[in-house]
Amino acid sequence: MSTIMEEARRGTTPMIKRIAEKEGVSEEFVRNGIASGRIVVPCNPKHNPEPAAIGEGMGVKVNVNLGTSRDLADICSELKKLDIAIKYGADAVMDLSTGGDIDRIRKTLIKKAPMMMGSVPIYQTGLTAARKDAIVNMTEDDIFDGIEKHAKDGMDFMTVHCGITKESVAWLKKSKRKTDVVSRGGSFLTAWILHNEEENPLYKNFDYLLELARKYEFALSLGDGFRPGCIDDASDQAQLSELMTLGHLVTRCREAGVQSMVEGPGHVPLDQVPMNIHLEKRLCHNAPFYVLGPLVTDIAPGYDHIVGAIGGAVAAQHGADFLCYLTPAEHLGLPDEEDVREGLIASKIAAHVGDLCFGRGREMDTKMAKARKALDWNTMFEVCIDPEKARRYRARGCTKEEDGCSMCGDVCAVKIVNKYLIKNGPNEDC
Repeated sequence: MSTIMEEARRGTTPMIKRIAEKEGVSEEFVRNGIASGRIVVPCNPKHNPEPAAIGEGMGVKVNVNLGTSRDLADICSELKKLDIAIKYGADAVMDLSTGGDIDRIRKTLIKKAPMMMGSVPIYQTGLTAARKDAIVNMTEDDIFDGIEKHAKDGMDFMTVHCGITKESVAWLKKSKRKTDVVSRGGSFLTAWILHNEEENPLYKNFDYLLELARKYEFALSLGDGFRPGCIDDASDQAQLSELMTLGHLVTRCREAGVQSMVEGPGHVPLDQVPMNIHLEKRLCHNAPFYVLGPLVTDIAPGYDHIVGAIGGAVAAQHGADFLCYLTPAEHLGLPDEEDVREGLIASKIAAHVGDLCFGRGREMDTKMAKARKALDWNTMFEVCIDPEKARRYRARGCTKEEDGCSMCGDVCAVKIVNKYLIKNGPNEDC
């Protein structure tokens, strides 16, 4: 059976037509992007979500992380978070559950998620091994069985930490990192390699992973297991050696007709964000870049959604394709429903800011500008990213709706100027 990438190499498909229409580009541009691997469309037929394209020339997409923990394993809460993700327009969700009945939670979420959905199978595999014995005693079969289980359930993309190798672990041991390995999946596999003195099964048996990806049609999100956990660790040898390995694996994915994207880079000072984006594009052959953050300072617990939006906007400006949201609860605890909303809105702002740099979405800002000039509040609310919050603030300060002034109730000076301009000369904007 042909994969999405192979079908694109043969010609235009209905999926390509739908994406081209949504993105406002030609079908040929989309087809060439998917065929070459510069654009990915994660879409497992078992789930069959609304197609969304990630990559070159496409609008910047935003992901929302969901999932239970050992202490908070309430599926009802996760479903409410999914409703928020749907309401505010998340392009993707990931299930990162580590507590409760993980299989049931995953199946429930994927059944209700209309957008593409991803997961990190090594989380469940490692934790299952830990309950039986120890994470370092999980077998190669355990690892691949976990991936296949998620694929059968319909996961559209999966994070797989294939770039952690015995060689990159050696670089890590020589480094002077302050935070070592902060990726959960990365730490599982690093510990496994050190304990067993064997090569990472995901790297050693990458061809088998490609077979599974072809069989079930899921995209590989090549995980950054050695992403920096603080800005002092950014852009070091461990991170970059993994990135170079991922670039090699991207080539193997494309040769096999398997869609892939690359994750990174974590905590990075703002001045290094453009360099990190350009390095990924250069070393990974313009593969779509799924950005975690970047977090551009380490001293803002409770506000990391803002920190991530700052880094995400700069990353998107320089070519990042997919932003993983951060919430105010990052580094502190599991987010609640309001945290999810705040985090998603912040990332959507960052994505839109990045899109504007490429001329995408400009019509929305123009529409807002015209509505503000006309004091057309209803249109302003329709255009803005969070209409409910905007309406709430407007209601809090409004004293005389018809005149548009929320400060003193007098006739708004903007209206007076507009009337003068209209009276004394043509002005199309008026």
